[in-house]
Amino acid sequence: MKLTWNSSRRTHALSSRRRSPAPPIIPDTIAPNLALDQEITARLAAGEPVVHLGLGEARLPVHPLLLDRLAATTAANSYGPVAGDQALLQAAAGYFARRRMPTEPEQIVAGPGSKPLLFALLSALPGDVVLPRPCWLSYVPQALFAGRRVIRVPVPDGYGGVPDPDAFTGALREARRAGLDPRTVILTTPDNPTGALAPPELVRRVCELAASERVAVISDEIYRDTVHNPGTPYASPAEFLPARTIVTTGLSKSLALGGWRIGIARLPRNAWGRALRCKVLAIASEVWSALAGPMQAVAAGALDEPPEIVEHLRASAHLHGAVARAVHTAFTKAGAVCPEPRGGFYVYPDFEPARPVLAARGLTTSAGLQSYLLDQRGVAVLGGHHFGDDPGRLRFRAATSQLYGRDADEQWAALRDQDPVRLPHIAARLRTIAEAVETLTSCPLAGPSPWPR
Repeated sequence: MKLTWNSSRRTHALSSRRRSPAPPIIPDTIAPNLALDQEITARLAAGEPVVHLGLGEARLPVHPLLLDRLAATTAANSYGPVAGDQALLQAAAGYFARRRMPTEPEQIVAGPGSKPLLFALLSALPGDVVLPRPCWLSYVPQALFAGRRVIRVPVPDGYGGVPDPDAFTGALREARRAGLDPRTVILTTPDNPTGALAPPELVRRVCELAASERVAVISDEIYRDTVHNPGTPYASPAEFLPARTIVTTGLSKSLALGGWRIGIARLPRNAWGRALRCKVLAIASEVWSALAGPMQAVAAGALDEPPEIVEHLRASAHLHGAVARAVHTAFTKAGAVCPEPRGGFYVYPDFEPARPVLAARGLTTSAGLQSYLLDQRGVAVLGGHHFGDDPGRLRFRAATSQLYGRDADEQWAALRDQDPVRLPHIAARLRTIAEAVETLTSCPLAGPSPWPR
């Protein structure tokens, strides 16, 4: 089934290209966040003290209701429908409807995590991909694997996950002059890596530009249920551009089910959306066949949102916010500038104000800063260059969810406490982080530094 816009207006044609862009370079290494996590796991197993802020894992215990549902359905070993069974599709439709996106079950596709769904979408959608800079580190490799080229647009100061509307149109026109064919933009609300949440007005402006430029929107909303303050204004791009917005989400972040691999995509309710869904299902049928039966049952139970799950989500968002704010405070006290974390569990400091001090240590890149913090201070972070940021900027991402506890008892204690940052196991790790960055920006001793530039 051919994918077309419901319009007589032609999209940008590339038949008269004057220049052919270079073919995409396909990555051949493990994703840096997973590679770092493997390294830190080995260091911890060897007894090395490390505060691990490198992997964006929710690090919370599984709610007993979901454990019981999984245990009750382990015998469900049939393949099942590719899109998901009817109970799951209906639960997902209800989930989106409660978030101001009226949805029919026929608009839903379930998969083994949001990652394969995103890859299937990028493979099914035509043209090249527009991404905010910085952005989640897997968008670029996935686009390249799908044979797409990438156009980067900076985010507005203090925000993340949404391109700067003042630069958006110009970036698209420049890309077209270079022979690229931008057809899709990915927005992330709340954002990974910055933890920021774009306000509804900013989302609306970008959606209006996407509509005028004939660009589809993929709205990655996997962190939506982790917004720290329930009163924070939130708008999905699907509310502004319903005919051309695909929404993806999953249970990895909100309910800490990353290892269970449950993802959901919502496609538009029109001919274009139905055609795209057919393509995604065709890809799914050849790649993962169907979401595992027990996981479909878990997902249906979670997306129905019984009161126990709603309360668990509320407590989790409160914990994410409390700890992210404490880490944000530690970074800003040490001299960094940093977007205010509004959702998820990330903080993205910029130590540019401390560049003279850091340069005296030989630290002039995000890679050098990442290495120094791990090898000298025992704090693992992920440098901003991994997210498409300028390698010369002194930025990194800290995943604050790693501070909740090393076992279920500590994690449950953190979830149940109204002031979790005062718990001894969290407070101790916060002190380690604060001391690391305070030392980082204090006047260094004279002499050369061995750290990479």
